[in-house]
Amino acid sequence: MQLHLFEGKEAFTALAETWDEVARHGMTDTPFQTWAYQRAWWEYLQPAGATLHTVVAYEGKRPFAIGCFYLVDGVVHFNGCLEETDYLDLIAAPQDAEAGWTAVFEAFHSPDFPQWHTLDFCNVPNASLTRTILPQLAAQYGYNWQESVQEVCPVIKLADTFDGYLDTIDSKQRREISRKLRRAQASGVRLRAVEADDDVKTAVDQFLTLLQASTFEKRDWLNDGRRALFYDTAAAAQKAGTLQLLFVEVNGERAAALFNFDYKGRVWVYNSGLEPNAYGPLSLGVVLTAMAIEYAIENGRSEFDFLRGNEIYKYRFGAQDTTIYRQHITR
Repeated sequence: MQLHLFEGKEAFTALAETWDEVARHGMTDTPFQTWAYQRAWWEYLQPAGATLHTVVAYEGKRPFAIGCFYLVDGVVHFNGCLEETDYLDLIAAPQDAEAGWTAVFEAFHSPDFPQWHTLDFCNVPNASLTRTILPQLAAQYGYNWQESVQEVCPVIKLADTFDGYLDTIDSKQRREISRKLRRAQASGVRLRAVEADDDVKTAVDQFLTLLQASTFEKRDWLNDGRRALFYDTAAAAQKAGTLQLLFVEVNGERAAALFNFDYKGRVWVYNSGLEPNAYGPLSLGVVLTAMAIEYAIENGRSEFDFLRGNEIYKYRFGAQDTTIYRQHITR
């Protein structure tokens, strides 16, 4: 095994052709481990004063583990942590996870790695082997290790048909969703998906307009860096065939939108936008989510992941909690 430590953006250039091959086989394989997302997050949302350090373990010339981290004020975080990213982890296949983390800890203790006092890794999924490997490594080095529940990511296991899905949810919610769908369809509401040859910049413009209109909180949240992340990530995902940007149109006017990823048989609901003062009686937020679930089922998807947050509407659609954890290690 060989080990290489990349400083700054050099890793994104050096690994442009191989990063996603490692990520596709990763123990945590989500849109947030892709080269495009990781590069864009650092480009537009790096914290003030942070430095980027990427540890890569090689077998011969083949990279088999990538740990992309930033360091700020003596604390090491996953690149992408915290607010905009829902799942994070060492990028390594399950069979390579232990060797990969061992290599990362070797790098953390090399003279080439800056001084640090804490490892603070957010958004680690419940099933990740990281949760068993890190406490072992912490003990080996004589460090303190703690794990805490960070948040939940409610997920729907989709049925083979939309009617079959409706049968799995609470009867009151089933009737409510069906009633709102019928009313919306009778009012000319239609679902539109951005296609591979559509102008993605214009589509993101429309989406961001709806996102800003949704709430004061979203309006204030959408700073220049996050806006740039949406444009960059959407373009890369459209090229990769993993973008799912959905709009509901009323008489041709786009009134609500979902910015999703369609990746590995699962729909990942990243963000949403809605014009709250238009078509209020049509309940377009509910209608769009229901139509997106139906669209996912029609296209053979197996899961619908609402990502982080325990908002009540997710459970009304039948989602069940999955858990993400925070790993905290101090020297």
